[in-house]
Amino acid sequence: MSVTGKTSALAPFSVRSFRFQWPADLLTSWAFEMETLILGWYVLVETNSVVWLTAFGSLQFIGTLVSPLFGVVGDRLGRRVVLCSMRAFYLILAVSLMALGLADLLTPYHVFAIAFCTGMVRPSDLVMRNSLIGDTMPAERLTNAISLARTTQDSARIAGALAGAALFSVLGIGPAYIFVAGFYGLSFFLTFGVARGRPGSADPAASSRWRDLRDGLLYVWNTPKVLGLMWLAFLVNMTAYPVTTGLMPYVAREVYHLDETGLGRLVATYAAGGLVGSLVMALTGGPRHTARFMLIHIGLWYLAVTVFARFDSESVGLPLLFLIGLIQGVAMIAMSATLLGTVAEAFRARVMGVRMLAVYGLPIGLLCAGFLIDRFDYPSAIAIFAAVGLLFTLLIAVRWRESLWE
Repeated sequence: MSVTGKTSALAPFSVRSFRFQWPADLLTSWAFEMETLILGWYVLVETNSVVWLTAFGSLQFIGTLVSPLFGVVGDRLGRRVVLCSMRAFYLILAVSLMALGLADLLTPYHVFAIAFCTGMVRPSDLVMRNSLIGDTMPAERLTNAISLARTTQDSARIAGALAGAALFSVLGIGPAYIFVAGFYGLSFFLTFGVARGRPGSADPAASSRWRDLRDGLLYVWNTPKVLGLMWLAFLVNMTAYPVTTGLMPYVAREVYHLDETGLGRLVATYAAGGLVGSLVMALTGGPRHTARFMLIHIGLWYLAVTVFARFDSESVGLPLLFLIGLIQGVAMIAMSATLLGTVAEAFRARVMGVRMLAVYGLPIGLLCAGFLIDRFDYPSAIAIFAAVGLLFTLLIAVRWRESLWE
């Protein structure tokens, strides 16, 4: 996605973006989904513990703590430098895991170590992608652009889940990781096609990185609408996302009694719902009151996951997963469009980096879910999460009603 031509009706999907950044993002997302499914199933089978599974899922998001710093670097050095560095790092880690798998030396400890390293960088990939959208699109086209960008992730999630499950089932983890490493390698080289330019509002010599970070945090704190969105993002990551992000291997194996191929079907169905939601938002341009639309659909999201957790039949669960994916997709698109439409250009990557701090709610939620499932059972744990989520969504809507509702 080029950072030039801000008002172009084709941006961020200009000819240059289509040739380089779009396939680079697609391949990266595909590799993400493949390795999440492969490693999640590996950890669950090897440890036979939902607690260790949720710990593995949590490690993938530990880097949210440093996402604001990635945002600062992106504002100062440009998006391409940061994206190329990140994707080269993914490639190195994937090749390392592939080598261990092929040599039959892989253990869960290696998987946790590599998940930790990947998790330090991976959450910030989305920071750079969303910042590029904000750089290139006028405010009235943000919802369309974000929706189209999400179709990349959703379609890659479908293909990545099915391909990852099939490859792991047939070939094993080492050979399957040859494909993961290959996708990362292609993505790295395609990312060189992103334009060099940066927004131009930040002079790298004018201030320190820590001052830039402080200014970004103060901007969030002093902008009520942005602050309300940050708290809401933290809440849904802690109480809604764990159901479909880190717990799917557990649902597949322990609730539906499926193998890794069945897990691929579950993830692909959920992603298909998200893809439909993204396409609907892209084609319609979204609602007029995006923040209000977001709040309503977050409430529906909690209701849907509560119902989903009450059934132990795949035939019922698949349609519910599709519905959850659709509701979650449109809610998060509305949140991103509201946030990007509010933030000043000079702070865009920094604020999106702070936004990624909210994703730290996901590892917290996953760890809590693991202990609650061990203490009670799966439906009870999800019901507790949904009740807490609905209550605090209401409190946030009331507290910031002038910004988010009225």
